[in-house]
Amino acid sequence: MSFTRTWTVRFSDTDPFGIAHYPRMIDAIHESSDMLMESIGWPFWQLSQEEGFGLPLVSMDFDFVGQVNAGDTVEIEVTPTVGETSVQFEYTATHDGEVVFNGSEHRVCVPVGEDSGMEVPDGLRTALKTVDTRYDE
Repeated sequence: MSFTRTWTVRFSDTDPFGIAHYPRMIDAIHESSDMLMESIGWPFWQLSQEEGFGLPLVSMDFDFVGQVNAGDTVEIEVTPTVGETSVQFEYTATHDGEVVFNGSEHRVCVPVGEDSGMEVPDGLRTALKTVDTRYDE
């Protein structure tokens, strides 16, 4: 199951050559996981404020394999995989049917105020395993 959203590359997202600048591509990817979490009723900001745990990022890896320019629309697909104490988000971004960047984020479930992992709560686990959402900006 996956979540897909459309990101339109704005002029402000580009470098002086009109090509999307990599920090903005990373922002678009992270915004996609934010949107996924919100769409399943578990927004990141609610986790620490109301649920007593967080999903801090412990590693990330991205490969940029094509260019995107101002005005391009990019489909960003997010596929979550839930482990015992962690969640991995796999990303694939395409423009005109071609992969332009992909990668992953690994997040560990940690209680607020502590530094050791905990099991992913059943409600979040269930919600992430049923992800099948499309979001258009």
